[in-house]
Amino acid sequence: MPHNLDVSLLRAFVAVVDTGGMTAASGVLNLTQAAVSQQIKRLEEILGEELITRDRRGMTLTRAGERLFGRAKRLLAMNDEIWTEMTTPEFEGEIRLGIPSDIITTYLPTFLKDFARNYPRVRITLHSGSSADLRARLGAGKIDVVMATELACDTDGENLVMDRLVWVGARGGEAAWQRPLPVSIGCSDCAFRAPIREVLQKAAVEWRSVSEVTNTSAQVATVAADIAVMAWMASTVPANMEVLGPETGLPLLPPFMVNLYLPKGGGNHIIQEMARMIRDAV
Repeated sequence: MPHNLDVSLLRAFVAVVDTGGMTAASGVLNLTQAAVSQQIKRLEEILGEELITRDRRGMTLTRAGERLFGRAKRLLAMNDEIWTEMTTPEFEGEIRLGIPSDIITTYLPTFLKDFARNYPRVRITLHSGSSADLRARLGAGKIDVVMATELACDTDGENLVMDRLVWVGARGGEAAWQRPLPVSIGCSDCAFRAPIREVLQKAAVEWRSVSEVTNTSAQVATVAADIAVMAWMASTVPANMEVLGPETGLPLLPPFMVNLYLPKGGGNHIIQEMARMIRDAV
């Protein structure tokens, strides 16, 4: 005859071990200390094993308690996953996500897989472009969620990451030493364009534009070919490039932000859920 474990007793046991005692666990479980103690005692009676010993030095797991602890955590995780899966409403439809191409490979995989798994009936449409363009499309109702790279965060946005803007070039390349400096600078509304021009002007570094496109692949190609340098967020520098140091004579660039923008009012549940997953991942 099969036997069933009481999940609430296992949860009490794991809480006691994780927090280091009955008192701390009682706060986590929202139970009295006596109630937590009774749950541990009940679990020990069911299993016929002492799980926890207590002395002046504190609490110690017995060998049986050690065997149970890892398995109990896995069972609770499965229990919570099933509960979430079965109680989360099924949503259908489409969510339109806007993200600049320069941060796609760094940030998109961190949350998109989990979102797609949790909401298999929601179609995700990806929109790329400059941060200014994506925010304009959000305001026009053509995009639902925007991740933007900006110097500052507007009051209607939420800052997720503060990152350094750095100069990058081909590994072992020579473009950074050329004058005028060849720069792949991006199109007119690229967020990095104005800061690049400003710091180069202040540092009196003569420069010339090699490409003025938003397409990140085209910009990366010019840098990989060692015919230009470009500005890039430090956390997203491609593996085939290197960050250029002060020995090149290039001026410091300002820090940049990755910001999150949602529709006015925050949007529907599915938009809020994508925003939550982005926050958790980023």
